Amino acid sequence: MPILSLQKVTKDYFTDDQPVRALNNLSLDVSRGEFVALVGRSGCGKSTLLSLAGAMDFPTSGAVLVDGVATTSLRADALAIVRREKIGFIFQSFQLIHTLTVFENVELPLLLAGKRNAREVACERLSCVELDELGRRYPHQLSGGQMQRVAIARALVQSPVILLADEPTGNLDTTTGNVILELLQRLTRQQNTATIMATHSAEGAALADIVVKMRDGQIAEMTRR
Repeated sequence: MPILSLQKVTKDYFTDDQPVRALNNLSLDVSRGEFVALVGRSGCGKSTLLSLAGAMDFPTSGAVLVDGVATTSLRADALAIVRREKIGFIFQSFQLIHTLTVFENVELPLLLAGKRNAREVACERLSCVELDELGRRYPHQLSGGQMQRVAIARALVQSPVILLADEPTGNLDTTTGNVILELLQRLTRQQNTATIMATHSAEGAALADIVVKMRDGQIAEMTRR
């Protein structure tokens, strides 16, 4: 069974009471261990798809299933648990808390969840992204690539089954961006997650197992490598 399934999903937004269709009858299945790249022009629906996949928004029609459960069937408290424990988010702008150290940024989701071994797990995840020696630094003391690796470690700290990345290399130079992309590819295999990444990067698409080309809220082409 796919860990993430979008089934005939349509998503409408309203501007001045006029509907704007962001996704149109789109279906997509992703299994654990698969690295999926969403490509296409701005406005084609990539970010909307990620928002629905992360249970941050809900379809106008159709269904989004996370680990076999439709997001629209869950109460607010159950949705919060799904987002916290099953889904990891990586953003273009890193979204680190600059008054916290690297260790503290990574362990924060575990502390909020009441986990007692937060520092131990944070150290392990930082080791996965080769930053365990920088745990006592603050974000402003890091390079852009290092900050994104901290963000990846934080996204992985709850051992999510789904990892969502929205333009994760958009604020990085090409060389650093390629390092991040290769890291995401490796971690998808090692952690056995389903990684879905929205990207404009040709290098990112080249590393993915599945490339989904989107146009006008639909899948125009899907290629499996």
